[in-house]
Amino acid sequence: MNYISQQEPNQMWIKKVLMLVLADILIVLISYFMALLLRFDFVFSSIPEEYLMGYLWSMPFWIISTIVIFYICRLYHSIWRLASVAELQMILIAYSILAVVYSLGMLFMQMHMPRSYYFIGFLLNFLMTTGLRFSYRLMRFWVNSRNTNADTGGEMHAKDHVMVIGAGAAGQALIKEIINSKKLNTQVVCIIDDNPTKHGRVLEGITIVGDRYSIPEMAKKYKVDRIIYAIPEAAADDRKAILNICKDTGCRLQTVPGVYQLVNGEVSVSRLRNVEITDLLGRAQVQVNMDEIYSSIQGKTLLVTGGGGSIGSELCRQIAASHPKKLIIFDMYENNAYEIQQELRRKYGDSLDLEVLIGSVRNTNRIRSIMQKYKPDVVFHAAAHKHVPLMEDSPNEAIKNNVMGTYKTAVAASRAGVKKFVLISTDKAVNPTNIMGASKRLCEMVVQMMNRQCKDTDFVAVRFGNVLGSNGSVIPLFKKQIAEGGPVTVTDKNIIRYFMTIPEAVSLVLQAAHYAKGGEIFILDMGEPVRIDEMARNLIRLSGFTPDVDIKVEYTGLRPGEKLFEELLMAEEGMQETPNKLIHIGKPIEMDDVAFKKKLRQLDEAAYQETDRMKKLVEEVVPTYHPEHIEYTKTCRRAENE
Repeated sequence: MNYISQQEPNQMWIKKVLMLVLADILIVLISYFMALLLRFDFVFSSIPEEYLMGYLWSMPFWIISTIVIFYICRLYHSIWRLASVAELQMILIAYSILAVVYSLGMLFMQMHMPRSYYFIGFLLNFLMTTGLRFSYRLMRFWVNSRNTNADTGGEMHAKDHVMVIGAGAAGQALIKEIINSKKLNTQVVCIIDDNPTKHGRVLEGITIVGDRYSIPEMAKKYKVDRIIYAIPEAAADDRKAILNICKDTGCRLQTVPGVYQLVNGEVSVSRLRNVEITDLLGRAQVQVNMDEIYSSIQGKTLLVTGGGGSIGSELCRQIAASHPKKLIIFDMYENNAYEIQQELRRKYGDSLDLEVLIGSVRNTNRIRSIMQKYKPDVVFHAAAHKHVPLMEDSPNEAIKNNVMGTYKTAVAASRAGVKKFVLISTDKAVNPTNIMGASKRLCEMVVQMMNRQCKDTDFVAVRFGNVLGSNGSVIPLFKKQIAEGGPVTVTDKNIIRYFMTIPEAVSLVLQAAHYAKGGEIFILDMGEPVRIDEMARNLIRLSGFTPDVDIKVEYTGLRPGEKLFEELLMAEEGMQETPNKLIHIGKPIEMDDVAFKKKLRQLDEAAYQETDRMKKLVEEVVPTYHPEHIEYTKTCRRAENE
């Protein structure tokens, strides 16, 4: 049965080719006979007998030459229902060759026919051949135009009406696939493009009706159900502006993948994805030289603490792709560790030397024994408590896990001869108003102290803003609230945050490891901050609802330790550039390492004694930490003035 099923497409193709060959034979016969009739004013009796004999005698040569040259030029191999400029070019090449062959044939056969016979016959032959091959496309264009006009006349439509944004290569590829698909109950009704020279023109039978500012009007006029954004190479600002216009139409929004997939010919309906909130951030993706980074990792042993978390697991994925000598995942939560372990084993199998270990960075003996046993070349320290409100209620746990866990891991790394130690930090470490941010600032201070004291290990930190899609971030929370019918809760209407995607965060971490010379705090230029209120409302619109109508937005007030805005760099740190213009380095702050180490011991002892004065003790060590809401009024006024 398999053999028969495989033969059926070939048999169908042979039948179509034979029909096309027969049509070409008839075209040659008809075109040159019509040329002879035209020469003698369509009076058959006026045609001299010698011309009729010359016509009949030359036809086998013309027919055989035509079929052979058409076959060589692959005119019998094209899918003519998808015919485009490429097929027209093949026809022109074929007829250029035929012109030479016909001329040689006339000389060889010493034919004496009227000169107009050759010219008109050749022209008719070309026009009829081209018309035959493009007739299917023309018929589809005519039918599609009639359907479009009928649908825009106010009648009910069963098909999904689509607006395509972008009259470039990606848009054309999508439109062509939609038109020629028999399975998609979809009809492209209009195209939007900002190039004014394209307005009013037709692409694949669909009219380009205007620019981005015409989107709301045209969405109503053509009764659009779905908008497909098909400009993969567009700048981030343009993408954000256009999608912000689209989201207010109430239509379902989809977008094509990145431009690199267009190069690989991967733009298709099957690869479309829904527009996400990340598409509306309006910031270009962080570009890093992954080949350079991977080459620095390849063949080395790497340890990721907190390897089952949002950042840690993505670190493990990208590290695994670089073919390390060994990857060690260390996490205290066995479910998270198990999930990333199974994912990597499914993808890489035995080609990845993977070790997954359970334990806590608080446990001095556990982390020390792991470092001594495996002696990793690079350690990525992502293990931490990160939820601001939870840490406000349990400040001692923030010190035990974040601060002392970092210190114990860093000491174990230096004693095991680790080459590079990379701490995952946060923008909340800058002028912190919450204990979580203060604990991460203490972690940065630990890293800088360790770098000064340990000459064989380069200790660095990587600081970035909120990570979209990570466990506990606002996006999953908003999506859950929307799914439950609302309300969507925002702490303050004026609250703003910097955002980045998980892959961006991990790229920055890997880039930092590559750049690290010791003591740096790497900071990403994250562009403009985003208002959480605006993000929540955009997410409601992208979910197909209207804010404050279908889904209510409620303001709950700032939580303890929460700021209206986050900073990425302390004023006294200064700024240095790296080869990657989106990544900067904060200059290390001088401090008394002996006094700092003494304070760490005091914090450790107080934490395990479950003191209720932890915030006050941390304030004594971190001068920029202000646990009370003393900046609230100032920041509120600043936000209102902006």
